[in-house]
Amino acid sequence: MTQPDGEAQAGPVQVRGTVLTVRRVDAYYAMTVVAPGIAARFRPGQFVTLAVGGPVTAMLLRRSFSIHDVRADHGGTVEFVFSAEGAGTRWLAERRSRDVIDITGPLGRPFPVPRDPVSCLLVGGGYGSAPLFSLAARLRDRRCTVDFLLGAATGDRVFGALTARRTGRTATITTEDGSLGARGVVTDMMGQVIHEARTDVIYACGPMPMLRQVTSLARRYDIPVQVAVEELMACGIGVCMTCVLPVTGTDGITRMVRSCVDGPVFRGEQVRWDDVGTIPFDAVGAPGWEPRRRAAGLSAARGAPRAGKSANGD
Repeated sequence: MTQPDGEAQAGPVQVRGTVLTVRRVDAYYAMTVVAPGIAARFRPGQFVTLAVGGPVTAMLLRRSFSIHDVRADHGGTVEFVFSAEGAGTRWLAERRSRDVIDITGPLGRPFPVPRDPVSCLLVGGGYGSAPLFSLAARLRDRRCTVDFLLGAATGDRVFGALTARRTGRTATITTEDGSLGARGVVTDMMGQVIHEARTDVIYACGPMPMLRQVTSLARRYDIPVQVAVEELMACGIGVCMTCVLPVTGTDGITRMVRSCVDGPVFRGEQVRWDDVGTIPFDAVGAPGWEPRRRAAGLSAARGAPRAGKSANGD
């Protein structure tokens, strides 16, 4: 039903981008950076990494953020959203217009988009909903209908509620404290929205527990779901191996894949949610794991009669 979107230009670029704006959006910050090369290559679902702390710093690891939007302004700008919770993101929140930052992107695999017009439900948790709005624009270009289901703990942590209401066919909002929309979590309303919207495809981005529940419900309704996982990425280019998670391929074999280069978008039903954070015993490369053919051959050899004897012991 879906296929990867074509790319105008291939491969990420690393640039020193000029900060255009840093603005507060409720509980979050949105930073816009002039980066034409990244903007030209961007596809919804991809992300950027940034060096933080300045030229002399103990913060050696880059920070990864989903791209919220790209625009043609100033030759090409990239906007991403973040929460200032750690030293690195607090440093970013303190940047001002005309500051220069080291930024690399676009990275990762984008959301696949439907070949034909279908009904799409976009589910977001917290500022995890940020990449869903550029996806929504791409889906509308494909003549798909777009419904939003957004949620967070409190009203100020729901990102993009106004935009969702303005651009989506429908927009359902939930908060755990009931301060905005319906009281509860997004999965409490998901069944109702699926029925009313006659959903054909689900796209989701947000905290891992939410993605697990969204995938479970999508499976119950037999609806394909694409999820953009939120895993910590220390490098963003597949070197450090900090963002691995177990994913079962179409061949039925589980592999530990890197979220940054093999994702961050995956088919929800292929992620082994119960085993995230571990290496399952049957994953390729796990201790004691053996390729199927070799294991089958060993089993046959162990059960075969020794040379000089037939199977009936004669």
